Amino acid sequence: MQDKLTLMIPGPTPVPETVLKAMGRHPIGHRSGEFQAIVRRTTEQLKWLHQTSSDVLVITGSGTAAMEAGMINTLSRGDKVLCGDNGKFGERWVKVARAYGLEVNVVTAEWGQPLDPEAFRTALEADTEKQIKAVVLTHSETSTGVINDLETIARYVKAHGTALTIADCVTSLGASNVPMDAWGLDVVASGSQKGYMLPPGLSFVAMSDRAWAAYATSDLPKFYLDLGPYRKTAAKDSNPFTPAVNLYFGLEAALDMMQKEGLEAIFARHERHRAAAQAGMEAIGLPLFAATGHGSPAITAVAPEGLDAELLRKTVKEKFDILLAGGQDHLKGKVFRIGHLGYVCDRDVLTAVSAIEATLHSLGLHKGTMGAGVAATSAALG
Repeated sequence: MQDKLTLMIPGPTPVPETVLKAMGRHPIGHRSGEFQAIVRRTTEQLKWLHQTSSDVLVITGSGTAAMEAGMINTLSRGDKVLCGDNGKFGERWVKVARAYGLEVNVVTAEWGQPLDPEAFRTALEADTEKQIKAVVLTHSETSTGVINDLETIARYVKAHGTALTIADCVTSLGASNVPMDAWGLDVVASGSQKGYMLPPGLSFVAMSDRAWAAYATSDLPKFYLDLGPYRKTAAKDSNPFTPAVNLYFGLEAALDMMQKEGLEAIFARHERHRAAAQAGMEAIGLPLFAATGHGSPAITAVAPEGLDAELLRKTVKEKFDILLAGGQDHLKGKVFRIGHLGYVCDRDVLTAVSAIEATLHSLGLHKGTMGAGVAATSAALG
């Protein structure tokens, strides 16, 4: 049916009608008092979401822009960094760091496995000369459905005394607890098309006092992503460049919705949806890709045995207008991913699981009792 597509991918995610209506307003001047009031309000709301008293700056760009900004504003050419790599996005930060001439040491884990915090502790404790300037890692590794132990790793970084924690929280912010100040995070990057319930186009980078101290000596090239002007203009409820005005309208509406729901309720909802999606897949007989106990609240990766994951995705979309995410790189055709991030309710998760189960049945690939997945999902939703 036309215009009925349901997004069950890790981004872009579904956008509430309230947010769409807010974005449909006629644009206003981005130097006007009316727009400055929106910037002032959303800045405070963003600090609430990040659980921080530090600066949270808004860039017109994707989550990658926020991550790159966090790195190039706090580091200098030749600095040694420790990068965590257990998926597509961990790989990306290694590439970005090397592109800027940083000396990169990599802590790796097999795709589907979490990063080992002890590997970071060992490397940091061995660095007696304090040459490591930053630890860069992805909190929720979107490509594999794994969530890494950011809290513990950040604690080891803090004990090091010199290194900064630079965290990609693109699919964790707004889905799981990321208390920036309590965990001692220095740079937190995220993007609008995920837990924020917005279309793509805005990215957010939060900077601690330690990050700003590092900014003062950073010599990496930057212009549009130079966070100094963003901080200066944010203090005046403005932006150094032309921002995505209508996305700001949506941002205010989305953050209003999030504050009304409350952080604890948001986190609980995502945890419930993770449990429900996992229960449904396991009841159908489809193995989970992420290591047990390390699945992300944002997305469930499934590794079906004996069938083409791309055929399953294609058929689910054709029959039910539900879009699931595929595997990336060497996982293409071997993994599919169910997004349950942002504006997703119990009905969406239950519908996605039932569509997957019905599709397997129609393809003659359902090996268990028909309806087992829906029953397990329903039970997990409570």
